[in-house]
Amino acid sequence: MDQALNPDIIARRKRKTALAIAALLATLCAAAWGINRAVSPSVDAAGVMLAEVRVGNIANTINASGIVIPVHEEFVSSPIQTRVAKVNAKLGQQVQANELLLELDNRTILLAIDAIKEQLAQQENRILALTLEMEQKRKQLISAIELLELDLEATRVKLGRYQTLRKAGGVSAEDLLTAELNVKRNEIQLRQQHEQIADSKRVTSSNIEGARLQKNILQKQLLQQQELLAQTQVRAPFAGMLTWLLADEGASVATGQLVAKVSELNNYKVEASLSDFHARALGAGQKVLVEQGNVKLDGVVQTVLPEIQNGTVKLLVTLAQPNHAMLRNKLRVEVNIVTEQKKNTLLADYGPAFNGRGPQDVFVVRDGVARKTTLDIGASDGKSVEILSGARAGDRLIISDTSRYKERDSVRVAQ
Repeated sequence: MDQALNPDIIARRKRKTALAIAALLATLCAAAWGINRAVSPSVDAAGVMLAEVRVGNIANTINASGIVIPVHEEFVSSPIQTRVAKVNAKLGQQVQANELLLELDNRTILLAIDAIKEQLAQQENRILALTLEMEQKRKQLISAIELLELDLEATRVKLGRYQTLRKAGGVSAEDLLTAELNVKRNEIQLRQQHEQIADSKRVTSSNIEGARLQKNILQKQLLQQQELLAQTQVRAPFAGMLTWLLADEGASVATGQLVAKVSELNNYKVEASLSDFHARALGAGQKVLVEQGNVKLDGVVQTVLPEIQNGTVKLLVTLAQPNHAMLRNKLRVEVNIVTEQKKNTLLADYGPAFNGRGPQDVFVVRDGVARKTTLDIGASDGKSVEILSGARAGDRLIISDTSRYKERDSVRVAQ
């Protein structure tokens, strides 16, 4: 007959069973953990870029490439078709106002000036001849008038005598009529002589005026040629740097061709270029940050050029420090145009994980696990981005490229 087991033995057996079950469960957990470690991807914290979400200020900017140019530069062109006779300056040198840069061949202008001076002399001689001719005709007509006045006086005396005799029957009616006609004839001739003086004066004065007008035209032409002659001595329009020069002596030059360019020193602005995609967001008066290395200069958009070429829009930036020591002609700089400014907003450092504005998936690290989270990204200045929603201050974000984990919802972060 079976005997009941000792309670101690039963208790020991239960403990062994419980321990075996616990060991089995621990083994299963360890195996599951190991399998999870083997299957689930992980990233090394030192191998990714992490950024902590913080509160700060941000200015939304549009990035553009810029080039430093002088505020004032002037082009000097050739006034005529000629050739370079002599070069007096060197490219890149500093020049003073009115300093001689080069000389153009001026022989054709000198010949033109001599020809105009000869024509001026001819016109002066013509004016003198017409004036003398008018005076001579005037004297001749005055003499004729004086004779006619004597004849008129004589005929009037004779008419008066015939009128007296006619009353006494001493002359015939026919003789009286003849005397009256003689008086009228002399009066008409005298009037015609006076009119001829006026007509002759008007005609000769008109000829003289025409000669004087032609003389004035020639004087203006002479002045123009003298100005062209002065321009063949190419001089600096103001003090600055000679940034372009046609330095080949004997080289042919067309009318209006550029022969020199002088740029102002220590006074610069920036010409920025960017995609016309941003054209609607640009406007005069916007703040600008110009960067070159560690130097940052404040500026303002002066004007947005209306012409768009090859999908590129250009704008001019006025600098707060146009004479900064860093600035030099043709220096390439980075231009950040401020379109929006925000204060006390959530920020994170910019990285490849961000792509423009709007909702996008970013891995947020919490408790050693990076979980894919949809963040709403707002403004960006190229160094930081604004986080409108999806994260809180103190969170850490993976801002490096995580495209290889785009199918995963979470990734372990190994410390």
